Amino acid sequence: MEATMVCCSRGMLLPLAVSSQHPTALLSPPSVSPSFNSKSIIKSSSIFGEPLRATPPRLSIKLSKTRRLSSVTRCAIGDSLEGFLTKATTDKGLIRVLTCMGEALRTIAFKVRTASCGGTACVNSFGDEQLAVDMLADKLLFEALAYSHFCKYACSEEVPELQDMGGPTEGGFSVAFDPLDGSSIVDTNFTVGTIFGVWPGDKLTGVTGRDQVAAAMGIYGPRTTYVLALKDFPGTHEFLLLDEGKWQHVKETTEINEGKLFSPGNLRATFDNPNYDKLVNYYVTEKYTLRYTGGMVPDVNQIIVKEKGIFTNVVSPSSKAKLRLLFEVAPLGFLIEKAGGYSSDGYQSVENKDINNLDDRTQVAYGSKNEIIRFEKTLYGSSRLEEPVPVGAAS
Repeated sequence: MEATMVCCSRGMLLPLAVSSQHPTALLSPPSVSPSFNSKSIIKSSSIFGEPLRATPPRLSIKLSKTRRLSSVTRCAIGDSLEGFLTKATTDKGLIRVLTCMGEALRTIAFKVRTASCGGTACVNSFGDEQLAVDMLADKLLFEALAYSHFCKYACSEEVPELQDMGGPTEGGFSVAFDPLDGSSIVDTNFTVGTIFGVWPGDKLTGVTGRDQVAAAMGIYGPRTTYVLALKDFPGTHEFLLLDEGKWQHVKETTEINEGKLFSPGNLRATFDNPNYDKLVNYYVTEKYTLRYTGGMVPDVNQIIVKEKGIFTNVVSPSSKAKLRLLFEVAPLGFLIEKAGGYSSDGYQSVENKDINNLDDRTQVAYGSKNEIIRFEKTLYGSSRLEEPVPVGAAS
């Protein structure tokens, strides 16, 4: 029996046959916690096919120190995702996790494009999926992490409980993700995305964003892109999904410059937070360009792509924090800071904030150095990033 997968190529839907000769072991991921039901996963043959066999592929990453250093410098625009990762890190487990997540992002992009969304559920044109699109993305990501064989625990914003993915503790990773940030605006055809952070070992609490070894986001808009950063490799890197279904390295960002571009989230907080109101009025008075979609992924991604700007989401007495530190704020902060930008909760980098509970929430700003200084000074009177004035200097 053959399963069918549909991909999009130059505006055409093409059926791709997936042979039933694949072993049925593909349908049974490694042992997981009872709360993670592998039987409820979408058919893996319709998601991954050839690239994700149960046996991890052999990776040619045995490099000497000298060769490794020269290899790192050879990462270039035009590299495939796999080619880039093998040059950027020698950790085959991390390569496997990021590659498997790339496969899931590719499938989610197709599902988002073809879903017909109602109030509570989305079904594709074939009527074979009766799941809300964010829950569908949730299942795809859990399946990808199970197939990576290097993920110990995974946790989703949709199901904020640790799920055992069967990977090792030593040499393995734990991953937290928001499967579809902005799912409420899918039906209006706005850009939405996936966010995830990767931590070493088996802990997702008692850690900080600074402990991440990688973070990424998938952006599903007019283009589908995979934006990622690794702790031990410079820059934040954008990969474009090509017609043939491959990821190609198209941009490296290492500096966020000054520029009049602003994305003010949670504007209702300006009603009873006068300092936030003052900050937003500054942007308007100074003729900043407003670029705000209501989706955190595209609003933060534009800072990386345009290499300028500021994103804010501020709280007030009547408008509490909604953004989750583990699933959204810390991974995006990692991407921004690796791109040469800065993040802040008003007092410190969000990457320095302790993640004590899976549901910890915070206000946040991302942007260039001077924009973060302005954010902190306007809201709280001073900024940790501002250079001290030498004693005796003219005011």
